[in-house]
Amino acid sequence: MKKILIIEDDASIAELERDYLMANGFEVTVIGDGREGLRKALEEEFALIVLDVMLPGADGFEICTEIRAHKNTPVLMVSARRDDVDKVKGLGLGADDYMVKPFSPSELVARVRAHISRYERLTNKAEGSTLSVRGLTIDIPARRVYVQGEEAVLKNKEFELLLFFAENPNIVFSKETLFDRIWGMDSLGDTATVTVHVNRIRDKIEHADKYIETVWGSGYRFRG
Repeated sequence: MKKILIIEDDASIAELERDYLMANGFEVTVIGDGREGLRKALEEEFALIVLDVMLPGADGFEICTEIRAHKNTPVLMVSARRDDVDKVKGLGLGADDYMVKPFSPSELVARVRAHISRYERLTNKAEGSTLSVRGLTIDIPARRVYVQGEEAVLKNKEFELLLFFAENPNIVFSKETLFDRIWGMDSLGDTATVTVHVNRIRDKIEHADKYIETVWGSGYRFRG
């Protein structure tokens, strides 16, 4: 059974999330305090972490930052706040997804499954597998990226998106297609997420060379 950590201080919401995940075959741990949740996230291994934004002790943004400093475990942030600024902030800190309350428990289960599946497929790629393009090197097993020998630190979904581009050079992909390939649920999410991640990747890797081109009206293309 895959282990899920829920860090949520609203007991009724946490219980609902726990019950649906357990009914779908997951082992679930629920913690209602931010600091305690962070400690648990760092000390134990989980397949995915469901992380509320507003928490006592430490908020979800702080916790996500600390988790990303040490682990690549998929993080799904949830919040009652609908402000796009919060969503962009959470994704920018390394969250793999961001859901706004209230949401369907079945949608939560679908997203949890999709993120775990994608993370496992990526981490199960053969050891020693690397991609190199014009000074850009992607070390797949280590999930590390280097530009002209200098490491560029990418968050989970930034890495997955860049890897997808590099594995499919010179092909134009729409934002909808990219969202479906990386996040897996084009009908449930927001394609603006793709733009946020592409811009962050560019900021981190495009200094002396350009790798990801915008094809106006169509999407994005990786220059092979």
